Amino acid sequence: MEQFFSTFSARTIWTPELIIVLIIISMVYFSIIGPYRHKFKESENVPTKRKVYFHLGLIAIYFGFGGPLYVLGHLMLSMHMLSMAIVYLIAPPLLLLGIPSWIFKHFAKIRVIRRMFVIVGFPILGLVLFNAMISFYHLPYTFDLLLTNEGWHNIYQIAMLGAAMLMWWHLIPRLQTRYELSELKKIGYMFASGALFTPACALIIFAGSPLYATYTDPAVWAMAISYCLPPGADIPYEVFSGDQSLALLSPLHDQQLGGASMKVIQELVYGVAIGYVFRQWMKRDKETNAKVKFKEYEMVQPNIVK
Repeated sequence: MEQFFSTFSARTIWTPELIIVLIIISMVYFSIIGPYRHKFKESENVPTKRKVYFHLGLIAIYFGFGGPLYVLGHLMLSMHMLSMAIVYLIAPPLLLLGIPSWIFKHFAKIRVIRRMFVIVGFPILGLVLFNAMISFYHLPYTFDLLLTNEGWHNIYQIAMLGAAMLMWWHLIPRLQTRYELSELKKIGYMFASGALFTPACALIIFAGSPLYATYTDPAVWAMAISYCLPPGADIPYEVFSGDQSLALLSPLHDQQLGGASMKVIQELVYGVAIGYVFRQWMKRDKETNAKVKFKEYEMVQPNIVK
């Protein structure tokens, strides 16, 4: 770790520009739920837990798109896969839980957005789109191309985050729509997503040799790491290979660890999500049974009085 912090500058490691962007988003969030809340109809006070969820989501985005983990992701595929798991599997549900439903209701009244959601809000689209983008991203040619092209990489990352948000929306809907899924369908949705997520991980885990030139070819790696460094900074080739290399495993073993960790985190997150849905299901059933019993009691009560 000492070598890592001595090799790279503070700006490279901590990504201050991303911190500024996330602080601005946080300020906008507090402005909307605070001073400008009266501009939204049906607005209510936002519980502390939702504020915490939202900011945990922002922190997850930071560790996925910047910070030490992002730099290490250009040296070790396992770290890259960990950052992807954080930003695409953990950040979306936290952000959705953190945004109050009355904000979504406000924008749902805009005709253009409502019409767009009729198309993009179809559950199968979110399910297929996110998993297809994950799989396409991890094809060797696509991966190396995106890692060595900062502009396209940023666009693809943001688009994949949007697809992840769309997929998670059907599990954590913040307002009622025509595509509302029952609890049983949500559980099936998660199992289907897990199955579609598997090929990308399997490709990485069971490959007999390193797949990505970014982690084996010094020239390709230099181009990829240059986008993390300040303009004009020297490429630290010594951390890529040799005695001073920061990689703890061989490229193949690191690749296998990355694929396995991505799949394990996906299973854990989806397991928590299924548990959450099942808990909501049981809670709704209890409320329904209580209402039925109360109605039966009201029907019997007059007869008891007589």
